[in-house]
Amino acid sequence: MHPVFITLEILLAYLIGSIPSAVWVGKLFYGVDVRKHGSGNAGATNVIRVLGYKAGIPVLVLDVFKGWAAVQVIFLFPHADMKNDFITWIRICMAFAAVLGHVFPVFAGFKGGKGVGTLAGAAIALYPIALLIVLGLFITTIALTRYVSLSSILCGISFPFIAIFITGEDHPGLIILAIVVALFLPLTHIKNIKRLIRGEESKFDFRRKKKEEGV
Repeated sequence: MHPVFITLEILLAYLIGSIPSAVWVGKLFYGVDVRKHGSGNAGATNVIRVLGYKAGIPVLVLDVFKGWAAVQVIFLFPHADMKNDFITWIRICMAFAAVLGHVFPVFAGFKGGKGVGTLAGAAIALYPIALLIVLGLFITTIALTRYVSLSSILCGISFPFIAIFITGEDHPGLIILAIVVALFLPLTHIKNIKRLIRGEESKFDFRRKKKEEGV
């Protein structure tokens, strides 16, 4: 396949990731830019805390879906002359592009979310079994601590260990991506980590529809 077409596939993945679900849902249905409220983060958690579950759950689903779709869209194009190993490398690049698009969306002034939902969507396509285990860890951690940020960080750090040692992932590209995930999530949560250390991080309240500060 010509390099130009590969570049176009990766660009398409970035554009899919750039769909600002949180911003569009907030503005179109509530007249609110969630980036100006709560934590200022254009992600599902902040949408739930600012606008409630009715707005936040669809945003979360859309964020996860666009991560999955960005990686799967490669199968819409012919790759008969490529080996599966090389196709996997392209899908990895598309996953990176989708998350980059979510964090720096071209359709929303390059001010997006932290990429956790989109990254989870890409992981569903690339590491389905490992993602299920991580999801269980996330649910358990948030149920015990009510810290979304802490749950995300712990899942990110544990992801390469789960992918490599529990599910037996051996593709070098997927191993590298899993390690990058472990480094990426803590970096995008530096402010949350500081608040956790100071004991100032907001806990997620499952009973209330709105909360003034969020992750």
